[in-house]
Amino acid sequence: MRLVDGKAIAAAINRETSAAAAALRERGTTPTLVVVVPTADESTAWYVRSIERAATKLGIQCRVEQITDATGPLIVETLARLSVDPAVHAIMCQTPLPAGVAPHEIAAAIEPRKDVDGGNPLSLGRLAIGLPTFAPATAAAVLEILRREQVPLVGANVVVVGRSIVVGKPAALLLVNEHATVTLCHSRTRDLAEICARADILVAAVGRPRMLGAEHVKPGAVIIDVGTNPTPDGGLVGDVDQAAVAERASLFTPVPGGVGPVTTALLLRSVVEAATALGTTG
Repeated sequence: MRLVDGKAIAAAINRETSAAAAALRERGTTPTLVVVVPTADESTAWYVRSIERAATKLGIQCRVEQITDATGPLIVETLARLSVDPAVHAIMCQTPLPAGVAPHEIAAAIEPRKDVDGGNPLSLGRLAIGLPTFAPATAAAVLEILRREQVPLVGANVVVVGRSIVVGKPAALLLVNEHATVTLCHSRTRDLAEICARADILVAAVGRPRMLGAEHVKPGAVIIDVGTNPTPDGGLVGDVDQAAVAERASLFTPVPGGVGPVTTALLLRSVVEAATALGTTG
């Protein structure tokens, strides 16, 4: 089994993004991302700081708007204000959201042209019918890794385990758009192991540590493990038992170091793409 080097893929993407950002700055536009943070959650704060550092390295301005005592209307008001600000090219709203706040209502407040993490229902609708849009970055990372590893997609039998609107469903749509034959499963799917074991490509995005084992993997299958499950010792494990599938899979994304770095790289690439489009169309 060969392990995907997500950091190397991310580095290649970042080189492209850095060059594109530099070209924009030469024309007088600094790509600008605003991250709205309506929570004091420490893990969220750590993630946002990591995005800030990565953006700065690529020549992207990243600004954080922390909302104290956040409410649904206040979050929506903030996102709506940023959506019409010509100096802002890209917007993200971090989770978790305050209790009782509907994620789809918050996402809908982000202008689709600035919705670089693909959460607006309009963005997801465009994805569903195959129109250009920003896909959720983690779902996009699944496809990017398969492309860069030159895994054949046309006609491939793909099983996606997980139906979230940030990974499972959009990943399935992206793969369908590439002419793969996709089965979307979840934790309640009957005969899950039997279905997974027929897949040429298995995408694990269910959010349960080491849920999938050797019985879920067809010999020679490609496995994209999206899971990031914390362990008691502070580490991370995926949704697939890596040791158990080592003799069956042909290609595997490790956790950490697989999908994660590519996700961040694609998010920042989308910021530059948004700035480029907005600079052209106004």
